[in-house]
Amino acid sequence: MARLLYTAIASLDGYTVDADGDFSWAAPDHEVHLAVNDLLRGVGIYLYGRRIYEVMTAWETMGDDEDDQPAIRDFARVWRGADKVVYSSTLDPATFAGTAGPRTRLEQAFDPQTVRALVRDAEADVAIGGPTLAAHALRAELVDDLQLFLVPVVVGGGTAFLPDGVRLGLRLLEERRFASGVVFLRYAVGS
Repeated sequence: MARLLYTAIASLDGYTVDADGDFSWAAPDHEVHLAVNDLLRGVGIYLYGRRIYEVMTAWETMGDDEDDQPAIRDFARVWRGADKVVYSSTLDPATFAGTAGPRTRLEQAFDPQTVRALVRDAEADVAIGGPTLAAHALRAELVDDLQLFLVPVVVGGGTAFLPDGVRLGLRLLEERRFASGVVFLRYAVGS
């Protein structure tokens, strides 16, 4: 049975981007990148908000150069091999259809019942990307696993990994430390 996974790279104080919109501090080193690749290898569908999708479209061409690191080339293959659903009420459907990459479609609104059915019927895990969209899924109690790469940096503000007002019981499933000081934590949602 497929699960809905919320995976992110965040600062120690819980932000995915800082107050200036910068996330360069979150760029994974080779060891962490390999772990991210392995973690997402089983994902068949990515659910994205507009902003994170716009960031991720770089992977449509990134990794094509033979000089790229193997982890970069591998992630590009993993990412391109999955379907993408982009949720946005501000993108024009006609324009989006003409510019979206392969295996990508636009939804104008996040409907919890539709997402629940999508996950239930999926042949592989579904990953939700971006804290704004993930907040909708967390509030609707759709997320099965929280997967967090915690970077040893404090950024002092920005976009939070988890939304305000949501209470979750979590059960630790996995933890891993990396040489860079990054820590991976995977939790099942629900006690």
